[in-house]
Formats: sequence, structure tokens, C-alpha cells
Amino acid sequence: MISWIRRWSEFIKFEHTLFALPFGLAAMVTAARGLPKGTVFLGVLICLVGARTAAMAFNRLADWQIDVKNPRTAMRSTLVTKTAAWVTVAAGVGGLVTGAWLLNPLCLILSPLAVGIVFFYSLTKRFTWASHGFLGLALGTAPMGAWLAVTGKFDSWLPVVLGLAVGLWVAGFDVIYSVQDREFDRKEGLFSFPAKFGEKATLRMAVMVHGVAVVLLGLFGWMAGFGWRYGLVWGAVGVVLGVECRALRSILSQKEAGFRLVEVVTRAHMAVSLLVLGGVVWEIFWR
Repeated sequence: MISWIRRWSEFIKFEHTLFALPFGLAAMVTAARGLPKGTVFLGVLICLVGARTAAMAFNRLADWQIDVKNPRTAMRSTLVTKTAAWVTVAAGVGGLVTGAWLLNPLCLILSPLAVGIVFFYSLTKRFTWASHGFLGLALGTAPMGAWLAVTGKFDSWLPVVLGLAVGLWVAGFDVIYSVQDREFDRKEGLFSFPAKFGEKATLRMAVMVHGVAVVLLGLFGWMAGFGWRYGLVWGAVGVVLGVECRALRSILSQKEAGFRLVEVVTRAHMAVSLLVLGGVVWEIFWR
């Protein structure tokens, strides 16, 4: 049983939940100016984890035949059965809808839209090299959903700004991550930014969108009325970006860069999401 759970967790990359979850929690805490009531906190957690789990399982199913052909991803289909994957999708969607029901009528009404957005990304690599932007859109909805969970209405541009920052940050991450499959994508007729424009243009694009994301994170803090605590964290995020870009320039110049590439971008993005949440919590609870 433990072995199956490990394989299932690897199948959906459960640890990558840390990419979007902290940003959603940051929006929730900002909207509430503290901790919201228990049902809201629980509902937000269920929605965020459910949406991400369903999206990843659906992505694996949508790409099942493609992944089998790719040496880097061929083992994915051996981790769990298709039946288990579909059950995971259903459970994730059920969690999202249940969490939305716990929150408020607006969240429940919008839950099908959320499902559609996170599922649609998995299909985009078949027709556009901008598929990375759709992944950013999917994860960028997390802060906006968390804000609506607390307020029950569209009453601020703050979650939009934070959502745009998250979307750009994730899109930049996915652009870099896709470098690994550049040649495979070209061979199979799949669309990605690296496959169309090459590695150098990919790195420049990633630096650009990450730079805009950092600016938006600063704008979010200013609009929220945060002070020097968040400012320090914002500076740390910029440092992480700089270190990541410098490391990537070195890694992309090597022939066998796959593992180190994934390691660098994964650690950087987990660090950024946790830093932003830490900065928000620091501002709100220890002013």
C-alpha cells in the first residue's frame, strides 16, 4: 500500500502543489487580514489541492500515448493504471466542488469554470507554442479563487495582480522546463516555445516574464499596504530570480542538462512561493 501511494504521488507530482498553494494562502490571508474562519480555511485548502490534483491526473491521461514515446516520461504510464488516474481526476474535481460548496455561492457557481481552465491547458500543446501561458493562467486563478472564498465578491484588483504574477512566474518555469523535450516535441509535431524558438530565446523569455512577475509581486505588496517586511522578502525573490537565471545559463550550455535543469527551476519556484507567503504572513501577523 505504501509503495502504491508513493507511485501515485510521483504520478501526479504531489510535491509540486507547493507551486500554487502558498500563493492561494497568501491571497486568503490578505483578503481576511488574518486567518479567516475555519470553514473558509478548510474550503480553500480542499479547493487548491483538489484542483491541482485533478489537473495533473488529467494531464497525465491526455498525454498518456505521447509520454510513452518520450524516453524522459515513458515510466509515467507504469506508475498507476488508467483507472486509478481517472479515479484521481474524479476525486480531485469532487474535492474542488465540495470545497467551493463549503465557501460561498459564487465559488460554487465558478467551480466548473475552474475545472475547465485547469483541464484545457493539457490540450494546448497540440495547437499552440503559447501553451505555457495557459498553464500560467490555470495556476494564476489560485489567488483569485482564494480571495473570492473570503470575500464572496469581486471587490479588489489585488488578487488579479497577484494572479498575474503567479501566472507569469509559472509560465516562465514551464518554458524552461520544456527545454528538455525540445527535440521530441519537434519530432512529434507538438508545440512549445523551445521547440519553435530555441534555447537562447527561451532563456530570454523566461528572464523577461520572471522579471515582470517580480515587479507585479512588488506592486501587490504596495497595493496591499505592506511595509519593509514584505519589501525584504520581495528583494529575496529578486535574488532567487537572479541566481536561477545565472545557473540556467551555465546548465543550458551543457549537453546533459536535464536533471540539473529540473532541480534548479523546481527549487527556485518552491522557494519563491514560500517566500511570498512568508512575507505576507510576516506583514499581517507581526506588524
